[in-house]
Amino acid sequence: MPRKSSITLLSVGHACVDVYQGAVASLVPFFVAERAYSYAAVSGIVLAASLLSSVTQPVFGAITDRWAVPWLLPVSTLIGGVGIALSGISGSYALTLVFVAISGVGVAAYHPESARVARLVSRGSHSSMAWFSLGGNVGFALAPLMIAAVVATGGLRFTPLLVLPALAGTVLCLPVLRALERGKAAGAAGRAPVGADDRASFVKLSLAVVCRSIVFIGLSTFISLYATQRMHGSSAAGTAALFVLYAGGAVGSVLGGNLANRWDRVTVSRWSYLLTAGAVAGVVFVPGPALYLFVALTSAGLYIPFSLQVTLGQDYLPSRVGTASGITLGLTVSVGGLVSPLIGAVADAASLRTALMPLILMPALCWLFFRTLPEPEVPRPGAAAPETREDPDAELITSRSDHR
Repeated sequence: MPRKSSITLLSVGHACVDVYQGAVASLVPFFVAERAYSYAAVSGIVLAASLLSSVTQPVFGAITDRWAVPWLLPVSTLIGGVGIALSGISGSYALTLVFVAISGVGVAAYHPESARVARLVSRGSHSSMAWFSLGGNVGFALAPLMIAAVVATGGLRFTPLLVLPALAGTVLCLPVLRALERGKAAGAAGRAPVGADDRASFVKLSLAVVCRSIVFIGLSTFISLYATQRMHGSSAAGTAALFVLYAGGAVGSVLGGNLANRWDRVTVSRWSYLLTAGAVAGVVFVPGPALYLFVALTSAGLYIPFSLQVTLGQDYLPSRVGTASGITLGLTVSVGGLVSPLIGAVADAASLRTALMPLILMPALCWLFFRTLPEPEVPRPGAAAPETREDPDAELITSRSDHR
């Protein structure tokens, strides 16, 4: 299978999984409207989606380092979809937490193995990994539209229809897995780069991703309610703000991969976070429709480094690519959900604006961490000479794949 076709299928499959991460925040206004949940209660639902995901991400990453488990892609996609599909059919808060947590486990199982497969297929190309990450951003962006189309039409009892993207994602990943299996049998699989682990840099990178996660999850949980307040009670305004937050990430992901081909990943990420700090301040303080502009800038700024952080983590820990992927793509991203109940509690006690103010500091902390990070010098991933000759695109992708 041509590399572009494989990356395209993996990207669409990624969208079919991450739509369920976005669906959790998108369901928050409907839980508030139909079940009269408080800010703290809906924050608990976001926490349920994040908690098991946070705990299990490193486990699945370690598994993928020890064994190749490509069957996790279709299975985890189904689990992620089924959990969200069941979340609205019971009025029980406890059952809602359980179903959302099950979905979180499915999402957790998907990301380390999918990142390993995407790296293998892309041979370490920043641009290809950016397109893979783009799929997840598109899934996030489509989540509020999907929820609005299904749940706003028939209420929470219509959530079983939300399993359809999972069924599509399960089917789409199968051709890629079959192609990888044939390539492995023919001895055509690319080799991962080798090198010494830089654990200190990986820890700093992980702390930066945690700070990024707090901003993104905090905003994705409450931006809909915040925009509704700012726009005088319009639920459409809240849905639009959440869509902009997710859609801006799609632009940022592709832009990040292209910028990294001109400058190094650390430099691109560092400046992106510095600009994001100002954008978050605009979201919190600037009144009127300008809110949407600052939401878009915040989203793009948070997602320009996203795929770059994944490949940086893999290059800092070349002997544990699965673990690095599980942490940078999953665990540290999920940690932001652990802070959501605190934001909700502050919002209940004071105001939503007050609760969102500390988020301005998070991108600044990311900038400080990236100031201390080196750009790793690693061998370029790719196939041996005979395999390069067999694949006419291999030399082009290898020559563009990053470390300029």
